[in-house]
Amino acid sequence: MPAKSKAQQKAAGAALAVKEHEAPKSSLKGASKSMYDSMSEKELKKMASTSRKGKPEHASKKK
Repeated sequence: MPAKSKAQQKAAGAALAVKEHEAPKSSLKGASKSMYDSMSEKELKKMASTSRKGKPEHASKKK
């Protein structure tokens, strides 16, 4: 699943860094913390590697 926004891509990258033991788990907050708990390393890699070109800073909220 590719990231839908720059913010989502950054959060996935932060969660991936913790999964790969490059950052402490205490550094995670909000979306990156829930991504760490609910997604596999493979899923995080796919989301974090999404190109940022043409992506909005934040995904629009659907009502």
